Amino acid sequence: MTVFVTGGTGYLGRPLIEQLTTRGHQVKALVRPGSEKRLPAGATPVLGDALNAETFTRHVKGADTLVQLAGTPKPAPWKGPEFHRVDRASAYASIAAAKAQGVPHFVYVSVAHPAPVMKSYIAVRTGCENLLRTSGLRATVLRPWYVLGPGHWWPYALIPFYALGAMLPFTREGAARLGLVRREEMVRALVWAVESPAPGWRVLDVPAIRAFQSGSRPATTPVSG
Repeated sequence: MTVFVTGGTGYLGRPLIEQLTTRGHQVKALVRPGSEKRLPAGATPVLGDALNAETFTRHVKGADTLVQLAGTPKPAPWKGPEFHRVDRASAYASIAAAKAQGVPHFVYVSVAHPAPVMKSYIAVRTGCENLLRTSGLRATVLRPWYVLGPGHWWPYALIPFYALGAMLPFTREGAARLGLVRREEMVRALVWAVESPAPGWRVLDVPAIRAFQSGSRPATTPVSG
């Protein structure tokens, strides 16, 4: 398959590209000029601006899937303006490019919701989901809450609270929906999404993403409306 990736030099982008190229897929990765060397070996760099579809739309032609990973590194509640400037703009640009070139499948990493914090981040990401859903593109949306991995370890301190929440009937659903996932689980889920294109609109929530720990096929979350 031919896969176009935005955010290919980032936290999820690098390991995803490594897995895709290892599995024999052709990967084109959007990068800013000067960042080409940060891409994993085997990926073809596409110089452009993730916030401006005009800089990369023509390179999307022929892709089987576009994976949208560009966004604000290490999201935090005080980064609201950056979510609008980067996350929203890059998702809108990628959706426009994919639609213009007739890309058969779009993969988007959103965020688990509803949640009591990170309201600005959730608002931007769910807004991008809504645009994607009305675009007419076939799409897979992944909704992690926090992805554990190198440089992202502090939430391990919350694991005992998650365990307690999972035991109590009135917090069990929230603990599952806002659970922690490991980076390798996210990458496995992304690879599966690329290799198993959605027939329409598909959502993978935290329990579905975690299912890849054992290599099992995830159960997708039904989406109504």
